[in-house]
Amino acid sequence: MRARLRQARRIVVKVGSALVTNNGAGLDRAAMADWARQIAVLRREGREVLLVSSGAIAAGMQRLGWTKRPHEMHQLQAAAAVGQMGLAEAYDAAFAAQGLTCAQILLTHEDLADRKRYLNARSTLHTLLALGTVPIINENDTVVTDEIKFGDNDTLGALVANLIEADALLILTDQSGLYTADPRRAPSATLVQEGQAEDPAFESMAGGAGTGISKGGMITKIRAAQRAARSGAHTCIASGREPDCVIRVAAGESLGTLLYATSTPLQARKQWLADHLSLAGTLVLDAGAVSALRSGRSLLPVGVVAVQGEFERGAAVACRSEEGMEVARGLVNYPSAEARRIARKTSGEIEGILGYVDEPELIHRDNLVLR
Repeated sequence: MRARLRQARRIVVKVGSALVTNNGAGLDRAAMADWARQIAVLRREGREVLLVSSGAIAAGMQRLGWTKRPHEMHQLQAAAAVGQMGLAEAYDAAFAAQGLTCAQILLTHEDLADRKRYLNARSTLHTLLALGTVPIINENDTVVTDEIKFGDNDTLGALVANLIEADALLILTDQSGLYTADPRRAPSATLVQEGQAEDPAFESMAGGAGTGISKGGMITKIRAAQRAARSGAHTCIASGREPDCVIRVAAGESLGTLLYATSTPLQARKQWLADHLSLAGTLVLDAGAVSALRSGRSLLPVGVVAVQGEFERGAAVACRSEEGMEVARGLVNYPSAEARRIARKTSGEIEGILGYVDEPELIHRDNLVLR
C-alpha cells in the first residue's frame, strides 16, 4: 500500500499548531524552513504540493503575550489577525530560500459550501499549481464564527484534498501516528501501520487533543482520513519532527500510519458524477461532439446545438445526442444563459462574446462521465 504514496502526483501536506509554533513558544522558523526544503524536493520530482498550515492564532497568542488560548470569538479573531502576518512572512521567506513562490489562501466553510465560491477556489488552486506556486492554506480565523468554522485544520486539509482531487493527504502531528490506544495512558499500545480509512475501529482507538495549543486531536485526523478517502485520497498521519518526514512518506517509507482509500481520485469523482441524480439541465450535442466525448475528450462549446433548462456554473447536467440519447453527464463551467451565447462557437471566441473566459471547455473531461 505504501507504493500508492510513491505514485502520488498531487499531495496536500497539513501541519498543526503544535509543530508550527513549537508547542506555543512562537513560530518555529527552522521547522518551517525545513518543510519548505522538503516540499522543494518533491516539486523537483514533478509533484504538486499544497500546504495547509495552522498556527495563526497560536502565533498571535505568542505575539500578544497570552499563555492560554482564549474562548471569546473576538479575542480568537484578534489573535489570528496578529498571527497571520508573521505566519505568511515566515513561509514566504522559507520558500523563497528554495527558489519557490508561495501564495496565501484563506478559506471559510462558506467558500466550499457555496457552489460558485467552491469552483472559484478550485480554479484558483489549479491555476497556482500550474504556475509552479505552492499554495499555503489556512482557515480565515479573522472573520469566521462558530456557525461557519471548519472546526480544525485536519478537516480543512481533507476538504482541500477533495477540492483539488489530491492523491494523498499527509497530516504532520506531534505524535508518531495512530496507536491502538492512547500511548500516554496505555504503555502497551502499538502503532497502527496501515489500514482502510473507512474502518470504524480506528475511531475508537483515537484520543482527544494533545495540547492546549492544538485544536483537534487524533479523532479529527481519523475523520479527516475518512473524508479524504471519499474522493480517493490516501492519508498518512506521521510525526512532523521525524527527519525528512515529508520526503520519506512520499517515497513510500513505512513511517506513521497509512489510512488508504479504495479508489483513485478520478475514479471516485467519476463514480460520484455517475450517481448524481439531480440534473439541472441538458446540453444537446451534434454528432461530432458525441464522438469526441466517447473518445475521451472534453466537451467544447462548438459541439453544443441547444441548451435546455436554467442552471448555474458547476451544476450537473446531462449531455444528450440530437436523437435524445444520454451520452454523458458532467459539471458545466458556464451558467445556462452564457452557455446559450457561446453554443456553436469556438473556444477562442468565448472571451469576445462574454467579456471573459473561465475555461476553454464547456465541460472538462475530468468532470464528465460517459453513460
